[in-house]
Amino acid sequence: MQTRRDVFQAIADPTRRAILLLIATQAMTPNAIAEEFDTSRQAVSKHIQILTECELVKQEQKGREIYYHINAHKIKEIDKWIEQFKMLVETQFNQLDSVILTLKRQKK
Repeated sequence: MQTRRDVFQAIADPTRRAILLLIATQAMTPNAIAEEFDTSRQAVSKHIQILTECELVKQEQKGREIYYHINAHKIKEIDKWIEQFKMLVETQFNQLDSVILTLKRQKK
């Protein structure tokens, strides 16, 4: 399946983030997922379709049921991309801590 949407566009929606959290611990059917939301099954199916297109979730056929589960590899890619910003922010905070410490020492 070819990705039509950007991963970050997909996770920008709070319902899709909630779906990801819901299936993070166990695979679920679309009906089971839809039961957790105060919206139509069709709306939830659309969200699942977007998550699938972005490869954030995978589907697995078990008998007559389709189960959706997290694609850990794709989530890891997102985490890796975000990690660079976490390191940047940590560096800035460390520099700020150093400046504050220097100012405190100058006051004494």
